[in-house]
Amino acid sequence: MGMGIDSRRIIAKRAAQEVTDGMIVNLGIGIPSLIPEYVAKDVHVMFHAENGILGMGPSPGEGKEDPALCNAGGFPITLKKGASYFDSATAFGMIRGGYIDLSVLGGLEVSQRGDLANWIVPGKRVPGIGGGMELACKSKKVVVVMSHVDKWGKSKIVSSCSLPLTAKECVSTIITDMAVIAVTDKGLCLTEVMYPYTVPEVIEQTDAPLFISQHLA
Repeated sequence: MGMGIDSRRIIAKRAAQEVTDGMIVNLGIGIPSLIPEYVAKDVHVMFHAENGILGMGPSPGEGKEDPALCNAGGFPITLKKGASYFDSATAFGMIRGGYIDLSVLGGLEVSQRGDLANWIVPGKRVPGIGGGMELACKSKKVVVVMSHVDKWGKSKIVSSCSLPLTAKECVSTIITDMAVIAVTDKGLCLTEVMYPYTVPEVIEQTDAPLFISQHLA
């Protein structure tokens, strides 16, 4: 079940609420790249990219793209005041050194323990795992944004991942087109339900067991 641009933007807008003042944030390819458009103007944040940029701004308007300026996914970006460039070795040094406060990544599957699979479907060609492994393991907080179910209607939030893992027990929060789910020591906690869905509908569409936040009960 594919997502339209409206669903993608709803997810990105909610994920932008996870960005707080003073953070250094890395954004994955796809839905995460929409997040800068929804960060409040009074929130001062530096967006980081593995190809060597700190201080990315929102996507440029049509016709205003700089062909020499892109994010790690190759998509055009703008820069904020105070932005800097550096080589990829330095960019990954920042990740591995634990300087990234928040990473927002796409996902293929997330398990009830917070395991993340987001880099390969067996049998399909991909360029490699990229920086996902380092970001998942070394960021202070990892938020995964994705559709709640795949194109066949199968839950992407599962008891145990069937796809090759990117990292184990790394995810803090899952944001989908249906819900916001926190990964806790007790399991997956349903904290928010996206309009127009209901709590029973989210539970029905989730393979992994959920417990309900007190303010939803």
